[in-house]
Amino acid sequence: MSDDFSAEIYDAIVVGSGANGGVAAKELGERGLKVLVLEAGRAVDPQADLGHPVRDMAKRAYNLAISQRQSYQAMHPGYWKNNPDLFTDEKDNPYTTPPDRPFSWIRGRQVGGKSLTWGGITLRLSDYEFKAASRDGHERDWPIEYADLAPYYSKLERFFQVRGDRDGLAQLPDGDYQPTIPLTPGELHLKQVVETKWPDRKLIASRGFGLNKSTLSAAWPSSSSQGSSLHVAIETGNVTLKSDAVVSHVIFDPDTHKATGVEYIDRVNKTTHRVFGRTVILCASTIESVRILLHSTARYRSGGLVDRSGLLGRFLMDHVSTSTFFFIPGLKPPTKPFALSGCDSFFIPCFVNLKSQTEDFLRGYGIWGGVQRFDLPGIVRKVGVGSIGFAIAHGEVLPRFDNRIQLSEDVVDAWGIPVPHIECAWSDNEQRMLAHMHAQIDETIALAGGKPMKLTEMFRIPLFSELVSKMEHTMSFSAPPGYYIHEVGGARMGTDPTNSVVNSHNQCWDAPNLFVTDGACWPSSGWQSPTLTEMAVTARACAFIADEIGKGGFIC
Repeated sequence: MSDDFSAEIYDAIVVGSGANGGVAAKELGERGLKVLVLEAGRAVDPQADLGHPVRDMAKRAYNLAISQRQSYQAMHPGYWKNNPDLFTDEKDNPYTTPPDRPFSWIRGRQVGGKSLTWGGITLRLSDYEFKAASRDGHERDWPIEYADLAPYYSKLERFFQVRGDRDGLAQLPDGDYQPTIPLTPGELHLKQVVETKWPDRKLIASRGFGLNKSTLSAAWPSSSSQGSSLHVAIETGNVTLKSDAVVSHVIFDPDTHKATGVEYIDRVNKTTHRVFGRTVILCASTIESVRILLHSTARYRSGGLVDRSGLLGRFLMDHVSTSTFFFIPGLKPPTKPFALSGCDSFFIPCFVNLKSQTEDFLRGYGIWGGVQRFDLPGIVRKVGVGSIGFAIAHGEVLPRFDNRIQLSEDVVDAWGIPVPHIECAWSDNEQRMLAHMHAQIDETIALAGGKPMKLTEMFRIPLFSELVSKMEHTMSFSAPPGYYIHEVGGARMGTDPTNSVVNSHNQCWDAPNLFVTDGACWPSSGWQSPTLTEMAVTARACAFIADEIGKGGFIC
């Protein structure tokens, strides 16, 4: 074992270089703190890793037919739009589940993480979500409220220059946006249908990043950490990035129980190293951060992390989701499809259980979609003149004690670290919500003059028809947990050490210089896409860390 970088003690060690790790590095580096960012995966190159669709298709075919290293990854639509090398090798990085409770863990292990492949939708949560438990009595509220995050939402929206409208909806607070992208003619048709039938519902332009292809002056898309926060962080001169560093666990002082650093294994040569810092910030993604915390507990090492609540690993959530493709005959399609991105699409924000309990399920959902935003050449179309669309509903999953992450007793990854054992299933509440989603989507499509159709009914897909049919079957009523890549929970925030793993500033109760700021800290999932809120929570925690270090705090 070796101590890296001459045993330098950094102000902060950030684990993870994706959306949250990039924001953490930027916020701390800009304040003059010395930061080390550890990334488990490889360094990536924009010329080699982006913009090669033919090569990427060949890689997918090889992965599926021969290597079989990305079986779960290949079931997600995002896998088919990106370089498959930006998705995890499942043989090196396995995980386990109960046989009857599958979980689709979609991951990216490289500098930038999943920020290189995410959808780019940026939605704020509201106090309907932060204080949901006060309304319906299920589990606990967040220990923070919308006002606590509002300035960080605004700062991030201005920095990323995301697009959107100010729609004046209490359940989806407005942000500081660049001008939005107009809806397509097909979406305007759908908007009129929805708002005429249901005056309490709105169909709005989605909020987020537009399409951003690599150029000579901007090699990385702005929605990636390399094209935004991580780039700015490194430019400060205060941030060091170390790739190929697979973090095993956090190191603690046996007397004070404070975190002193982390131990990692070199991805390539598998040597073990230690690095030291005044603070440690876990931004490794929800399940990875929980895995690191679990492997840091007293069960696995003397003097390890204390979990007085007994809740570490508990209350894992994802968004329950379902998707429907549809065809509107006679609605003239455009000459070529409009762009599809985080802001080039539409949203029907949550319209149920807002001011009162109106349905037979708790919490709510929203519907994201697009019309006239994708198509295939006429030679492979089975349908006639008309427009194609999709609608994806995703809703809040109730936090449940039995949905959890543990460490496997007998399976380790390629570096000898115990892998997560994930137990997560939908409850009756989610099943009732799914039935409501389907009924509302089907009625909306019918009112618009359309009909639900499978992709294999609309297009001839000779090479991958079996895989596409399998994907459609998987999504026929509900995608399995994990599929939507919105997993949160496992190290939840709370008001005291008996009901939570971290406090309102994201500090572990018994190791106050160890922070968990990614989705792992969420007490409930909301219905909105989580990435913007995760980044806002991270920015808020980093402001607190910088202030405390400025006062002389966190001295090891």
